[in-house]
Amino acid sequence: MNLGNCLFHARKKSGLSQEAVAEKLGVSRQTVSKWETNETLPDIRQSKTMAKLYHTSLDELIQFDPDIQEIQEMIDHTPDSVTDKIDWTSAWGKKYPILLQYQSQVNIPNFAVRLNIMLDELKKEYNYDEQDAMLVLKDILAQVWKGRKKQR
Repeated sequence: MNLGNCLFHARKKSGLSQEAVAEKLGVSRQTVSKWETNETLPDIRQSKTMAKLYHTSLDELIQFDPDIQEIQEMIDHTPDSVTDKIDWTSAWGKKYPILLQYQSQVNIPNFAVRLNIMLDELKKEYNYDEQDAMLVLKDILAQVWKGRKKQR
């Protein structure tokens, strides 16, 4: 997504009009419009002020993706009692069929032993509880995966 689209979507998400943003920044509405259509670029001070107006960081503002924002909001507002009821394997299996097939192919107990050792190490070394150790291990695995994807 280009910068103009990011600015437009962030402004809309904040419920502000171009006129309101222009007034707060001391520029014309046409200037805000030109930023949002990529005719011109705001300077860094204006960008920082817009980020504050839109309740976001400058980094998030220039990379604003409304779909990701919506997903994040859904995650933030979904209680654990609801997510605990979801069969995540089946849900993700629709997109990634391997999740519905691997159980008959992989030596699960072998991998489970090694994963349990890693979870126990995280709990002991960093004093994490079960859930935190699992989340950290999942995050490390995701980082490893992203690194491997970049190497391709």
